[in-house]
Amino acid sequence: QLDLVESGGGLVQPGGSLSLSCVTSEFVLPSYYMGWFRQVPGTEREAVSCISISGTQTNYADSVKGRFTMSRDDHKNTVFLQMNSLKPEDTATYYCAGRHFQLGPPEACSPAEFNSWGQGTQVTVTS
Repeated sequence: QLDLVESGGGLVQPGGSLSLSCVTSEFVLPSYYMGWFRQVPGTEREAVSCISISGTQTNYADSVKGRFTMSRDDHKNTVFLQMNSLKPEDTATYYCAGRHFQLGPPEACSPAEFNSWGQGTQVTVTS
């Protein structure tokens, strides 16, 4: 299991930006596929973005393509989610998650493929 701590959430107006971070306490991040997911109360958790171990491959939900960018800095034990042009429908609790390389690559950027989760950070987009 991977200990993950998200930060960077907050309240922002539509059109604004936020940068989320997800930090691990140990230098183990290079062994994990990582993802960002979000959830609104009463709904299922959904994928936002996933990134390969090398960091060279990322994929995004259609709803965030062109607005969000996921990256990783293994030297800092951190993955990032830069969110621009935020919309009210982006309001949710955002979670980062990891999947150890020994499990093989995830078949999809899906919550079911990841087994280490942070506690989440709230993002609220409202005028």
